[in-house]
Amino acid sequence: MTSTSSKPHDLQALDTLTGGAFTAPTSGERAARIRDWLAGNPSSEQMQEVFKELSGRDKGAARLLREKLDEIKRAKGQEAIAAEWAQKAETLLAQSKLNIADALAWQRDAAKAGAPLSREPLAGLKAQLAERVKGIEDLQHRAQVHREAAVLLAQRFEVLSTKGWKDAQAAEESLRADVTHWQQQAADIVADANWNSLDAKFAPQLDASKSQLLVVSDSFHGALAQAVAAAADAAAPLPPVPVWADELRAARGEVVAPKPAAPARPAAPKVDPAVRAAAQDAVQAALAKLEQETAEGHGKASAGAAAALRAVLKEHGKLVDAPLEARVHAALVAAGELEGWQRWSADKVREDLVAKAEGLLKRPEGQALGGRKMQETLRALRDQWKQADQGGVPNHALWKRFDEACNEAHKVVEAWLEKVRADAAEHRALRVALIEEVKAWAAAHAGATDLKAHNRALHQFADRWRDAGHVGEKVFAELQPLWNEAFGAARAPFETAQKASVERRQAMIAEATELGAQPMLRIDAVKALQQRWQHEAQSVPLDRRHEQKLWDAFRAPIDEAFNRKTVEREKASAAMSEHDRYVLDASKALDAANAGGDAQKIRAAIAGLEAALRGEVPAPAPATTSDGPSVGATGVEAPGQAAAEFGESAEQTPGSSDAEATPSAPAAAVADAPDLVAPADGADASARSDSAAHEAGEAASVAPAATPKPAPKPVVAMRGDDRPSSKKAEAAPAARGTGRFGDRRDGGRPGAGGPGRPNDRGGPRPDARGGDRGAPGGGRFGDRPPREDRGPRLGDAAFRAQREALERADFALRKLAAQAHGEALTQVLGAWEQRDAARLPSVQELGRAVTPAVRTQWSQAVGTAPTAAASDAAEALLRLEMAAEVPTPAEQLDARRALQLKLLTKRGDPTPAQTWGQDAGKVLAAAHDAATARRLQNALKALLRK
Repeated sequence: MTSTSSKPHDLQALDTLTGGAFTAPTSGERAARIRDWLAGNPSSEQMQEVFKELSGRDKGAARLLREKLDEIKRAKGQEAIAAEWAQKAETLLAQSKLNIADALAWQRDAAKAGAPLSREPLAGLKAQLAERVKGIEDLQHRAQVHREAAVLLAQRFEVLSTKGWKDAQAAEESLRADVTHWQQQAADIVADANWNSLDAKFAPQLDASKSQLLVVSDSFHGALAQAVAAAADAAAPLPPVPVWADELRAARGEVVAPKPAAPARPAAPKVDPAVRAAAQDAVQAALAKLEQETAEGHGKASAGAAAALRAVLKEHGKLVDAPLEARVHAALVAAGELEGWQRWSADKVREDLVAKAEGLLKRPEGQALGGRKMQETLRALRDQWKQADQGGVPNHALWKRFDEACNEAHKVVEAWLEKVRADAAEHRALRVALIEEVKAWAAAHAGATDLKAHNRALHQFADRWRDAGHVGEKVFAELQPLWNEAFGAARAPFETAQKASVERRQAMIAEATELGAQPMLRIDAVKALQQRWQHEAQSVPLDRRHEQKLWDAFRAPIDEAFNRKTVEREKASAAMSEHDRYVLDASKALDAANAGGDAQKIRAAIAGLEAALRGEVPAPAPATTSDGPSVGATGVEAPGQAAAEFGESAEQTPGSSDAEATPSAPAAAVADAPDLVAPADGADASARSDSAAHEAGEAASVAPAATPKPAPKPVVAMRGDDRPSSKKAEAAPAARGTGRFGDRRDGGRPGAGGPGRPNDRGGPRPDARGGDRGAPGGGRFGDRPPREDRGPRLGDAAFRAQREALERADFALRKLAAQAHGEALTQVLGAWEQRDAARLPSVQELGRAVTPAVRTQWSQAVGTAPTAAASDAAEALLRLEMAAEVPTPAEQLDARRALQLKLLTKRGDPTPAQTWGQDAGKVLAAAHDAATARRLQNALKALLRK
């Protein structure tokens, strides 16, 4: 009883100790409280008690305690290991002669033994050993460089011995100072504390370089002193340097003996070609191996390949030709450089890796790496470091920096892993709760009738399961079967209803097939069947693809039956295709005329199209002969003539303008622009309608010789002319006579027998609605003119083709007019500049805006010398700009305002818009000026278009 009653008390005490971890509602919150409690560094005994109770309740939260206890256990074991390896490191540091291999072996063995190298005191000892090793390596490098410097100094002495003794005397002091400096640096290297730790070969090498350099230096200075003495005293002996001795002999006037010619080289003995070829092959094979290893950067392999090549070259060197020998020497030099610079390149790679590792936590704000990306980056950097260590000698100083940077960056990974574990525990709890919720919902909705709502709920559960968060593969494999079982039980009623719905739809598909196969399609049965299908589709939802396949199968026989009806209807309407073909041919002819750019041909084609629209059969093309042009042939118009004919094209329709410009078309075909009746099967439901006055005018202008028109057909729909160039004629207002305002147009109500309403108010009505509304001259008020016959009905394709062809023709006419207008304006300005009236365009070329009187005035102004005053021409130019409503240059704005004020005081005078022709004559009578010409061109450009 005592132990049983004390256990709740212990749990309550542990819950209080951990900040409520045992009473937390969720696993994630319990792990967060345990993490906060561990941040306070509790004792090991307390953590053991909490772990013992919590391990059976929540393994995710207990994992944090287990990891902390393992860390404490490892720390206690590592203290003894750290003391042991610290003593070994101190022993190595105390040695006067440190072997680099021993220092590297200490770090490697300590890491294998599990010593905490990243914590004190081992971290400090590791740094001291790294600094000591680095100092020894630097000292070795300095000794090697110093040896090479001694060789370079000796080469300088040798080079100066080949030049004149005066050049050597000028460089003597600098050479003496360099040798002294070299000796001082050699003494510093020997006095370094790490000198004893260097390899034994460096000391004798440095001594040999020193002795050799001193011998060369003393010999050079002695020979130079002897050369100076010989130059000063002719009896003094000459120096042992041949170049200096010859120079002194020449200075003394002695004859210098020429150098003996080199003995002729004896001819080499002939070698068997087979032997030479075998030697060449052996050298090339060894050379190819060396070049391959050098290109791949293999330092050790390239050294072996170079040794093999030297051996082969030593044996067959005399049989190798010069190009191959040059390749061999180049490959050996490259291999030597690779072997010598291998350590430098490895350190370069390590320095780059250190910079990358240190830059992981120094990224700009907003560009910090996440946990997973940081983990992958650290893994890649460590792999690259291992590869760099394989190709060269390790550098422990760089490794320390690299390891510390990686460990610091790994804290981000550790925090991310903690968050991932907490999230995984929370996501598992959410998924378990969702499975229980689906089971409860399935039990409550086992007999649901609203299948759409049932399907939406199932989709919502599936979305929640998909968005429940990430869990581990092991947890997911555990929960997925449970979810499939619960979700399958919830979906079973819906799947049963879907199977029944599919069977019913298959039956309706069979019924639709029977209906479509009947010779006479029953529309009422088809509508009823479609309504049943829609009701079924709205009641039981299916998968979209499956439902679409069923719908296509249901619709196919019905569509086929309707297509048969359409084919029959098209056969019935085939009689109208001949008229459509005539309209299409006329539209194509109009397009061809538009492409030719001939205005007269365009107008003739428009007349032909309008005749085809009225139903007139086109006459067969007459046979052309060689005696003259064909009947109806038109010539190419000049630009001036086009400007005269098309000057009003912006305000007229192609139909109205064609009636005036095409003499070859019949009067009825030119004057009449009929409305188009909408096609029976077209997409547009409206048709173009003309006003009553326009129809009446056209009816009066029909020529007697025109083809008789067929009887008018009832209008089903009229298509409105939506072309930009169309111009609706205003309906003619009905005449009101001389009566007063408000009187009836039919004469009022005079009483019985009068001309007013029928019956007792004026006369009997023909029928119940007051007369035949369809009769000519009928209508509601009797004022509607007879309806014009619109010709046969057009198909949709023919209607659109003729409408688009007319639009393009109107655009082409406008374009030709604009071109002709620009050429005429250019000719006016050219005639003014040359003062040549013969170059002035004709009245027809200038357009309807210029009268013959105005053109005569312009001709007189241009044909004589300048007579107009500058002030009159300036005022006339301002009036032109006001009439054309174009801007005036900034320097003339004050004059324009003054002229406007002046015109306000003379309201009786003609306005600039009325006298612009005379004003232009005044400007042309003045002298030509480039600025004035530009202003005149801008004004006339707008005025000639009006």
